[in-house]
Amino acid sequence: MKLILNDHIEHLGERGESVVVKPGYANNYLLPKGLAYPDTPGNRKRFEQEQTKWEEMDLNRQGAAQKLAAELDGTKLSFERRAGENDVLFGSVTAAEIGRELAERGFDIDRRRIMLESPIKALGNTDVVVHIHRGIDVTIPVRVVRPGEDPDAVAPEFVAEGVLETSAETDGTVTDEAIPVDVEAPETGPVAE
Repeated sequence: MKLILNDHIEHLGERGESVVVKPGYANNYLLPKGLAYPDTPGNRKRFEQEQTKWEEMDLNRQGAAQKLAAELDGTKLSFERRAGENDVLFGSVTAAEIGRELAERGFDIDRRRIMLESPIKALGNTDVVVHIHRGIDVTIPVRVVRPGEDPDAVAPEFVAEGVLETSAETDGTVTDEAIPVDVEAPETGPVAE
């Protein structure tokens, strides 16, 4: 079925483009939601008349998206989950759970806008991209820890890599200066053959 898109549709096209889609997709989704019109001369004229209205709406959406992106910038999420050996979770952290956590913090973001390729299934840090608007994405760090662990503590992977962030003093406070941790291999005796 040939349609004129009335709005930008991800993976389909921009507003004003003429596209061919399956009839079910057109009749069950695009046409009822007003996202497209059948491609006829009358609808083409109707589209041209509504062009300025849509351009204003798109500018408003883009402004709201930039404001939301600025508010989201710096947001960090943490989840407590039980895990077995090798830090593998019993269950997972999904885009829906990330969306609920963002909603609790006052951000109204559709879970389909959270670009998570697969659910998080291990302890540690993961960067999750939130697609707010065309060309406006925000990366949110998500940390999964065991129940009772401090999500703001120094991550074990930094200690394992041989870099621990500490101050020059011995009080153990964390600073921005990274000091390499020297790890010496234990001496071994003669090898028995």
